[in-house]
Amino acid sequence: MTLFSLIFAGEMIFSLPFHVARFFRPTLLESFSLSNTQLGDTFALYGVIAMICYFPGGVLADYFSARKLLTFSLLSTAVGGLFFAQIPQGLSLSLLFGYWGLTTILFFWAGMIKATREWGGHLQQGRAFGLLDGGRGLVAALMSSIAVFIFSHFMSPDNSDGITSIIYFYTFLTFFAGVFLWLFIPENKLEKAQLHHPWLGMKQAMGSSLVWLQALIVICAYSGFKGADNYGVYAVDVLKMDQLDAATFTSYAAYLRPVGAIAAGFLADRISASKVIAASFFALVILYLIIAFLPFWMEGQQLVMLAIFNLSLSFLAVFALRGVYFALVEESRIKLSITGTAVGFISFIGYTPDVFFSSITGRILDAAPGAEGFQNYFIAMMGFAFIGLLAALFLHRSNMRINLDTISA
Repeated sequence: MTLFSLIFAGEMIFSLPFHVARFFRPTLLESFSLSNTQLGDTFALYGVIAMICYFPGGVLADYFSARKLLTFSLLSTAVGGLFFAQIPQGLSLSLLFGYWGLTTILFFWAGMIKATREWGGHLQQGRAFGLLDGGRGLVAALMSSIAVFIFSHFMSPDNSDGITSIIYFYTFLTFFAGVFLWLFIPENKLEKAQLHHPWLGMKQAMGSSLVWLQALIVICAYSGFKGADNYGVYAVDVLKMDQLDAATFTSYAAYLRPVGAIAAGFLADRISASKVIAASFFALVILYLIIAFLPFWMEGQQLVMLAIFNLSLSFLAVFALRGVYFALVEESRIKLSITGTAVGFISFIGYTPDVFFSSITGRILDAAPGAEGFQNYFIAMMGFAFIGLLAALFLHRSNMRINLDTISA
């Protein structure tokens, strides 16, 4: 029940700021009168606040109860959903996303990762994090399918009723997750860090080259994950699907998340997380290259089928990355007592795409609407994947050296 609580809460905490935009982006843009650039700038404020909160949130996770921190995070995020349903505009919408950057990260993220590491022990880190992210993916897929049904039922000429009903749906789920977690996470699940002062843990985390490499890997993997948010727009603008079909495709693709994450987790326990990550990045380099030029090679139904196939494979690779990149903390032998602090620092660096990714890619897409804009977009995605591949190879080599030195000692 502890793991299930973490899985359910771990996905619902991000449902309001991310699920609505991921699965219903064309409708969100229309209902809130936003361009891709404006939505990207709104997400940038979320990213700035979240980035500031990752590191202190990691320290909090090493010293305070996960039950209290995570429950407060979920309930306060749900309160923001009530305001979101009023269709705020301009500055009000940006401030709401900034508020969510605080509530979803400061009191939640590092505590969830540390609890998962403790649950997995020394030998099953891949499985623990694969089950966490795969389970979160299954929850996201199931809830998005229900949301698509609700959206289709409440669709109106301007789609405002549909988007409002979806927001209320995710608000309820977030609140329910907070209550559920309070009931099933034991108060003493996480031990307090044995550090005399939090600055010691910060110094150890920031001084490790392995932690910096893990942060770079998370940057590139998370960019791939955020890149999938625009697949619905690609389906509408390039593949000429209607908004409901595009939402249905992205919703169905979410079911690949448990497949990719759990498979990667079990594989990581057999051959190492760094090898699985390197293979996933290599696959993304090839897939993004194909998708970038596919609309210029063919058209019609053949284009649609091949594009959907390649996009689905890229979903699998991205979900595999998310499923195991925090298993690298154990592979690199980071001390358990500073797990929260290390995760906070990795996340502080690694999730900076929340600050820059949507703003940059929004401008890329707005500068050349249609196939040309998405060609530039996927070439940029290929660059992120290639950098991630190099970082994973360097980290694997460093971890092998550490293991050899330990055996020799």
